[in-house]
Amino acid sequence: MQNFWKSFFVTAWFYRTMGFIILIFVLGYFFQILMLIGLIALVIGVLITLIDIIQLYYSKNNNPIEATRNLPERFSNGDNNDITIIIKNNYTFKISLLLTEELPFQFQIRDFKYKINLLPNEQRVIKYTLKPSERGEYHFGHLNAFVQTPFHLLSRRLKLTNESIVKVYPSFLQMRKFELLAISNRLNEYGIKKIRKIGHHIEFDQIRDYIKGDDYRTINWKATARKSHLMVNQYQDEKSQQVYSLIDMGRTMKMPFEQMSLLDYAINTSLVISNIAMLKHDKAGLITFNHKVCSQIPAQRHQQHLQTILECLYNQKTGFTEHDMSNVYGAIRRQIHQRSLLLLFTNFESLNSAKRQIPVLQKLAKDHLVVVIFFENTEIKNITEKETKTTEDIYIKTIAEKFIYDKKLIVSELERFGIHAVLSEPENLTVNTINKYLELKARGYI
Repeated sequence: MQNFWKSFFVTAWFYRTMGFIILIFVLGYFFQILMLIGLIALVIGVLITLIDIIQLYYSKNNNPIEATRNLPERFSNGDNNDITIIIKNNYTFKISLLLTEELPFQFQIRDFKYKINLLPNEQRVIKYTLKPSERGEYHFGHLNAFVQTPFHLLSRRLKLTNESIVKVYPSFLQMRKFELLAISNRLNEYGIKKIRKIGHHIEFDQIRDYIKGDDYRTINWKATARKSHLMVNQYQDEKSQQVYSLIDMGRTMKMPFEQMSLLDYAINTSLVISNIAMLKHDKAGLITFNHKVCSQIPAQRHQQHLQTILECLYNQKTGFTEHDMSNVYGAIRRQIHQRSLLLLFTNFESLNSAKRQIPVLQKLAKDHLVVVIFFENTEIKNITEKETKTTEDIYIKTIAEKFIYDKKLIVSELERFGIHAVLSEPENLTVNTINKYLELKARGYI
């Protein structure tokens, strides 16, 4: 019995050892096959990578990718400005491109990416828009392209365009829009009211023959008697009135609204109203101030004058100082001797702040026609329209309504002292200012 078990264990050990040896032999055989397959795959991968490198970096054309970035000479503040990129593939094969733009820091856009595929010698036009919210110089960096072949193994980075600088000016696009509307008599499409003229606040031009449809009140009876047929007096509108935009650059104009400051809204509107005034044959001038008078452009009307105003407005910046109307009054007394329309762009947040300026405005109103244009706080207005659910909401809504009521009191207080006032939302500032100017013209105040 002992010999049986001894023989059994020896046999089992022998077969187990032989099985292990056979397993090692089989695994070694497959390992060699896998090694061979891996080596072949490695060689193929290296070859494809070398081909990829040769295709990307050793092109016959010195400029494998041609690109042109077309930027406007200047941007219009607060408007959508179009940028065009023209890109062409000079490779002899299809490529995949990832374009990245180094946009000015003012836009705070760090993920501008555009993916396209281009066939050999294919040209593509890419368009996008940018909306600046402040004036000044905008620095564009390089237009970068990451190129890949159809293998998509490697990427080659190419700098396609150089750095460039674009200046952002006050909204000349808005100015042109209203200019075209004024020329084509379509201002009413943007909320500009048609106001009937009152009286004959016009200058005599000449005596001419009566034409059917002429106002019978203009018939010149003496001339009619001499000529034996109806003659009428022809009049022309009073021209060459001076229109000055007074722009407050104090701390109250630093308040933002939809990414733009109130100062920028005032600057855009002053540029438009200056152009409209010149189209109406008036003279346009400009005064900017904070605690002192910063710049002053006399009222004129000639071809290059609007460009002078535009260049001046481009460099204006608001600060955190309180404005001083007494210095403005002194400058107007010294420089402006003809009765003029003074459009004062400022902002009052309380009735007391307005009352502090009323004495100076009264003195200006004795010699000139003064219009105070200030802003309605739309954020507070939105609060008053919300539904109240808690006691805290009621308190907040009551305070907001008090602020709105104070704004209306400021308008009443200014008009009580013979000073015209315009309370406007920032986005409607241009339309409301033009309406007020045309109203004053129609009623013969200037």
